[in-house]
Amino acid sequence: MASSLQVLHVREGEGSDTARLGPYEIETLIPVADEGAATAYRVRIGPNQRTSTSYHKLAEELYLVLAGSGIAVLDGVEHALRTGDFLRLPPGTTHAFVTGEDALVMLDVHTPGSRPDRDVYFVGETPQGFSVPSPVT
Repeated sequence: MASSLQVLHVREGEGSDTARLGPYEIETLIPVADEGAATAYRVRIGPNQRTSTSYHKLAEELYLVLAGSGIAVLDGVEHALRTGDFLRLPPGTTHAFVTGEDALVMLDVHTPGSRPDRDVYFVGETPQGFSVPSPVT
């Protein structure tokens, strides 16, 4: 059985779309039209930023720190991050990121796929650019 999925090779800065969503700069690595079982993004959080706390009801999320440093706040517990670190977040894991003097750049993979308008929920205020309303938690 032949797959309709295509091989993708995306160079840095050449993703299908780059969007500013709150403190995130998100480069889409798998376009919607090519989405299979996962979505992938190159995520940049600038220096001295704190993201809103979010979670996914369906998606497992995988992060690999490509550059920089910061703190991941996972279910309220702080984890120091540096280049090369890996995170696995099961569905329902609340997460936020804090940066200091350095920007934080990460590969972000969701399975099943998640997009700014699909399976993204916030604890508190929804950042600009995300279209899913915050549920009461």
